Amino acid sequence: MHLSTLTLSLLSLSAVTLSVPTSPNGLPPVESNKLRRVLTRTALLKHADKLYSFSQQDPDNTRAFGSLGHDLTVDYLYNMFNSGELKDYYTVEKQEFVHEFSYGTTKVAAEGEGYESSYFTYSPSTKGDLKAELGAVANLGCEQSDYPDLSGKIALVSRGSCEFGFKSIGPYVPGAMISQDAGATLLADLTEGPLSVTLNVESVLENRTTHNVIAQTRGGDQNNVIVTGGHTDSVGAGPGINDDGSGTIGILEVAINLVKFSVKNAVRFCFWSAEEFGLVGSTYYIETLPAEEQDKIALYLNFDMIASPNYVYFVYDGDGSAFNVSGPPGSDVIEHLFEEHFLDVGWKTKPTAFNGRSDYGPFLEVGIPSGGLFTGAEGVKTEEEVAYYGGTVGEWYDPNYHKAGDTVKNCNVGAWITNTKGIAHAIATYATSTETIPKRAPTAGKAKREIPPKRKAHLHHSHCGHEDLLA
Repeated sequence: MHLSTLTLSLLSLSAVTLSVPTSPNGLPPVESNKLRRVLTRTALLKHADKLYSFSQQDPDNTRAFGSLGHDLTVDYLYNMFNSGELKDYYTVEKQEFVHEFSYGTTKVAAEGEGYESSYFTYSPSTKGDLKAELGAVANLGCEQSDYPDLSGKIALVSRGSCEFGFKSIGPYVPGAMISQDAGATLLADLTEGPLSVTLNVESVLENRTTHNVIAQTRGGDQNNVIVTGGHTDSVGAGPGINDDGSGTIGILEVAINLVKFSVKNAVRFCFWSAEEFGLVGSTYYIETLPAEEQDKIALYLNFDMIASPNYVYFVYDGDGSAFNVSGPPGSDVIEHLFEEHFLDVGWKTKPTAFNGRSDYGPFLEVGIPSGGLFTGAEGVKTEEEVAYYGGTVGEWYDPNYHKAGDTVKNCNVGAWITNTKGIAHAIATYATSTETIPKRAPTAGKAKREIPPKRKAHLHHSHCGHEDLLA
């Protein structure tokens, strides 16, 4: 009697197991909880150690685009998708392009006192010490009327409001960045009389060949594609493990584990080069992608800096409710998906400005709904944020943003794995269905979305702009 009951139970269990849906390749359909469950901190750190090792093999200890450290990063990603299970699951390509590279060192001193400074992208060299009187620019230097006669002087301009490039009127001139406090000190000294300043810039300007890496699932609807991306390059000053090794590694780990599942919609993983020089890789990709191929993209998800040490969980403000700048229709849906997911796992999020300052920008311009996650850069953490997330009040979200200290130790691994699981949730959701995302009109003949223009001169992408209240 007991034996018969046991036999029946085993047969029933077997029947249930065999009834689980599978795809033609025998894989179960992707589910958010199952994909999230297989992601680990150990795997993230293993990739981070690799990227850091690439920067250390570079003579300048960097992964800036076109450098040895960056080329090794590109090869690492390409080879990963071109081997083992990933080779059978994905197609992969390197997309080559050429762009002007710029990096340099700077020195700033006033009346013999040195000030910490950093290099402006595309600034030419001074060819030795440049000594001149300091001249103050009014307001934020965004209007022609802000500029007095600065002939023969070194201009002091405050950051804010408009692009750095707009503050370099006319031919590119040598420039350097100092802190706001240092600028205020110089401005105060200037009110007491003429101030002699010394500026020294040594720079490299050269064309470099580099590559985007694009991998796409072989399975799923190839006419309804989910695209996700992050940039692979660092600034010249350091290894860039948070910016944006964290985003690169986050989407890479999701891609590696997605091979355990089937997808209804194709998923494309994009690893952009030269983001730090003005979103160059993602812009090149969109500008060279035929309109009919753009129309196959259902949405774009961007992940740039997702492991900041003094983190906040920011979500791009797709509905424009916080900053009055919304994304194309569907961007609001993506924002709410992330907000709801984070609440489900016990976290409130905050909106961050959807201003085109990372690789989602080119997708916004052609009307593709977009969204993503971010943990903060040079913004200052508030008391309210510290009370909820912990961390240090009054410090940058990433004190090593664009610095040599952006190493593996700079990353908050707890925030990193939480965001990586957020990536997995979005990928699993939209790889299953995009029914909540509005269908777009064909790209051909459609007006581009207006976003703040870019200028090549002295371009630094900035992530400032966050809503003060926790959502």
